[in-house]
Amino acid sequence: MAQRSAHFRVVQVQPTPNPNAAKFVLDRQVSEQSISFLTAASADGNALARALFAIPGVSSLLFLGDFITVNKTPETAWKDLTPRVKQALAKGGGGA
Repeated sequence: MAQRSAHFRVVQVQPTPNPNAAKFVLDRQVSEQSISFLTAASADGNALARALFAIPGVSSLLFLGDFITVNKTPETAWKDLTPRVKQALAKGGGGA
């Protein structure tokens, strides 16, 4: 799959009707088909999803095409979460 070892650049962060979800538009495709990760445990086997769930406040993920929708816990602020999501995407789930 494309997300296995790829590094992604966030082109744009778009709000959604849900204040606890944001769409991170990437510089290329992350997944050909929709993949939902509703819990951290469901991310087992996907390095990028595991890296995103390692960020405190991430509650679920959706990978589709050239974007990832990140859902956060209500008490987490986007101003704190967004830079960490961008960093994890830049590393591609591969760590430091």
